[in-house]
Amino acid sequence: MMNGFATMGLSLMTGVSEDMEDIGESTRTVHAAADPEEKTGSVQTPIFQTSTYVQRDFAEHTGYEYSRTQNPTRDALEEAVAILESPTVSAYGSAFASGMAAITTVTQLLESGSHIIAASDLYGGTGRYFDEVLSKFGVETTYSDLGPGDLEACAQENTRMLWLETPTNPLLNIHDIATLSAQAHERGWIVVVDNTFASPVLQRPLELGADISCSSSTKYVSGHSDVISGYVVTRNEELNEKIRFLQNTMGAVPSPLDCFLILRGIRTLAIRMERHCDNAEYLVERLATHPKVTRLLYPGLKDHAGHDVAASQMRRFGGMISLEIEGGEAGARRFAKASRLFAIAESLGSVESLVNHPWSMTHAATPEERRLEVGVTPGLIRLSVGIEDAEDLWNDISEALASSS
Repeated sequence: MMNGFATMGLSLMTGVSEDMEDIGESTRTVHAAADPEEKTGSVQTPIFQTSTYVQRDFAEHTGYEYSRTQNPTRDALEEAVAILESPTVSAYGSAFASGMAAITTVTQLLESGSHIIAASDLYGGTGRYFDEVLSKFGVETTYSDLGPGDLEACAQENTRMLWLETPTNPLLNIHDIATLSAQAHERGWIVVVDNTFASPVLQRPLELGADISCSSSTKYVSGHSDVISGYVVTRNEELNEKIRFLQNTMGAVPSPLDCFLILRGIRTLAIRMERHCDNAEYLVERLATHPKVTRLLYPGLKDHAGHDVAASQMRRFGGMISLEIEGGEAGARRFAKASRLFAIAESLGSVESLVNHPWSMTHAATPEERRLEVGVTPGLIRLSVGIEDAEDLWNDISEALASSS
């Protein structure tokens, strides 16, 4: 669905000013997700739990004919994510049944024989799809640190897409979206940014020059570990038409209930992100001087290689922390099992804190040589910092670190 927020002049509920730049993040997230139902005035978008719709005559419908193609609850979600990713310029949102469904759909924009340049330490599931599935359809991927001169070195005659994550999963590397987008566009490539780790509250890739921003809305956007979904947003009408065709044709769409749950999550997204960031910064400040921490990765650290770029393209530095502690993998395992508040689990970005072991969990499918080359070691652990009380989280981490040796 197209973002009408920037063109209608009013929010869906309260007559917010036409100048979207004057609206705060919390106001935007609350009202972007609010689409009162016309008949009853329900404040919450209803769950239209239906597969099909009565038509007036043969092929004469009200705009809805089959829920794979379109559903009112999904429409509200698609408009909301378009508003969040592009609040001041009209954009188009498409919702999917998972983040990987969104990624798969975007890559279907390419013809067989195409070539992708991708960040070297991207999410393991994306790399697995690129290497083990997409490659079977004649699309090759080159992985790169994307440093100075790397695009030119990796470019091929058949390169058609640049795939970025920033911050990356799990090493929290930062890529300069504006610079890389400009360089890619000089060559006619499509630029895609996986915005999952930042969320549109902290970073808006489309404003920095990317063509497509995609996300696993399972994570921060919904924020409660109770839904699987993803989305794609673009300002480009031609790309949107192709994405919508693929969405309908391949059918990997979220259920109306999933859409409702994500809309509910969006309403608190801004305030949750502030707490995630507050807590992460509180923990990083203490982890940075802890004697058992041997490696600490967080873009908010002044000595982080991407700190300055992150500061220029992100509102804050996020709620994800990666680190290594004394004892390698064994120490990491003891730490995770000793924690009472950080549950060992896949996923991230929810209200509760989680600890993940990328080597054996999210990035287990990545070839071992590549994992080691980019810095995903057996001793690395990734913390998704929740919205609990910061002091409680630190006390828990301190006790777990004491138990790690």
